[in-house]
Amino acid sequence: MQTLPMREFTLRGVLLGALITLAFTAANVYLGLKVGLTFASAIPAAVISMALLYKFKDSNILENNLVQTQASAAGTLSSVIFVLPGLVIMGLWSGFPFWQTALICATGGTLGVLYTIPLRRVMVVQSELPYPEGVAAAEVLRVGDAQRHVQEASSPSSSSSLRELGWGAGLAAVFGLFSSGFRVLGESVSVWLPVGSTAFRFAAGFSPALLAAGYLMGMAAGMAVLLGVVLCWFVIVPWLTAAATPEAGQAISALATQLWNAKAKFLGAGVIGISALWAIITLAGPIIAAMRAQPAHAHATGAAGHDETDVDMPRSWMLIIGLVALAVLFFVVNHFVGQYMPELASASRYGLAALCVLFAAIFGFLVAAACGYMAGLVGSSASPISGIGIIATVLMGLSILGLSALFPSFHTSLAGKLGVVLVLFMVSVILAMAAISNDNLQDLKTGYLVGATPWRQQVVLIIGCVIGAAVIPPVLDLLYNAYGFAGALPRADMDPKMALEAPQANLMTQIANGIFSGSLDWTMLGAGVAVGLVIIAIDWTLRKSGKGALPPLAVGLGIYLPPTIGVTLTLGAVLGYAIQHALKAYGARHGKDWIHAAEERGLLLASGLIVGESLMGLLIAAVIGFSGSNAPLALVGADFSVAPWLGLAYFVMLAAIFYRRVVRR
Repeated sequence: MQTLPMREFTLRGVLLGALITLAFTAANVYLGLKVGLTFASAIPAAVISMALLYKFKDSNILENNLVQTQASAAGTLSSVIFVLPGLVIMGLWSGFPFWQTALICATGGTLGVLYTIPLRRVMVVQSELPYPEGVAAAEVLRVGDAQRHVQEASSPSSSSSLRELGWGAGLAAVFGLFSSGFRVLGESVSVWLPVGSTAFRFAAGFSPALLAAGYLMGMAAGMAVLLGVVLCWFVIVPWLTAAATPEAGQAISALATQLWNAKAKFLGAGVIGISALWAIITLAGPIIAAMRAQPAHAHATGAAGHDETDVDMPRSWMLIIGLVALAVLFFVVNHFVGQYMPELASASRYGLAALCVLFAAIFGFLVAAACGYMAGLVGSSASPISGIGIIATVLMGLSILGLSALFPSFHTSLAGKLGVVLVLFMVSVILAMAAISNDNLQDLKTGYLVGATPWRQQVVLIIGCVIGAAVIPPVLDLLYNAYGFAGALPRADMDPKMALEAPQANLMTQIANGIFSGSLDWTMLGAGVAVGLVIIAIDWTLRKSGKGALPPLAVGLGIYLPPTIGVTLTLGAVLGYAIQHALKAYGARHGKDWIHAAEERGLLLASGLIVGESLMGLLIAAVIGFSGSNAPLALVGADFSVAPWLGLAYFVMLAAIFYRRVVRR
């Protein structure tokens, strides 16, 4: 008897994905403006989708996968808030015009989806990148599907799998509630060691999701991240601090942190930039081959004997959608230029808009490939989108400056403030492409593991971008009018202490201003490129000799990211190494089946940690948003000095439980 194929693309799935999108996008916009961080929404979307769709008897794992794909794309698109508020901070906008903002997000996101299509086979199917959230989401979907059918056919393994997933989710959710909610557990510990006129920093975070991401990404990447942390906080920052003069009353630790933000992060951005370029160069051949292998027309996707699980969107669809997106983007940029540079003649305005769109399209593809690789390496949550934003701001700023120098007709219009805001406007488009690429390859990895149809996923990814683009402008307007941004308050009677920090938007604005005023410190970016070239050479030598690897992007992440993230990723990788070592020792006695079951337990526990922290983060974000308070659930004040050590104790206990549950007899 032939089994009917499962329904994958459904109207109810699209509608459910749209509803989940509303919540996730709003929560990410708020958190991103407040603390400069967003959370990956694929796993929470998968859990919510299963809980709701499984009420329908004909629902299935593939339909659930498309729902989480759509919702996660829209939630990730909110990363444009790392740049767009800069237009308000600069005083150009007094709010967020709906159509301009929405079309920036929609066109950038759509192009980001298209850019990931030729990368799928190279980075997902043929690559050994771990894709932490993608693998975790697949396990969530598999376990949920197996548990749903446990009554139809008794399956002890299904119940056991759900139990492991539940353990991980519960432990992470408890930590999230008591740290971000009740504020009883600290989220990190940081110790400074002053030595003369400088200082060294020892720091670690306690995030269960980051521990899980480190466990999934492996030892080589974990050690590379640690190398970046050591270079940053034991070489670069101490050297910069020793050469600097603190302000009156400024502590050495405060000076060191200031120099890390102002200088060392740019060195890390240089390492990330050259490493990303090297990754693109090495992947150029396979990417071109993958593009040639795509079907030219839609009917080719249904060819007899063709594997549906390996069929991407046809080239004809990509071409049509891409041209429409570029045309809309040209219309938006041309309107923006005409609105704020009315002195330009029509021909000059069209030419400037066309060149800006061309630059954005080219830079967008480069950062899409880089972000896809980094997301595959350390996960979407830990991938430094803001670092990519820095690189894009520098590249776009230099391009606009070059146009101003080459074409006298542009010079007056692009001088000063207007040149800066045009850079920010275009970087917001590039960042939309980067953010979507950062998430989409995770979604395609999930689909690859559960047997989904790639072209259907790619279609709903575009739908998710369009829906998310419609949500972002009103949410931004609401938050701006309610709280204001640091450096930009909509009303004179507002309390500056309540303003949302919008840290990345302020940083991008400073960089763009620095480029046009000539005050940007290029030395650190150049030093980062030099360091990156050395690390690339070491990595190439190690791989060629078969003695290991030193992923240069991971080293750049260790320099750029706060040590509370980098060290935790490394601890997760060390935990994974210790577990693998124990499994080899016990496996000689217990056999291959026991090893396979233990590895599955580890994967499920790691998935649970990511699930639990994501869901609790979403819940607390909703409480904060509705209450209007920074800490509505706090049981103790900010002076509760024991919190970091209680957080450390919980983290150690969590790692011990993880080890024992995986390596149990």
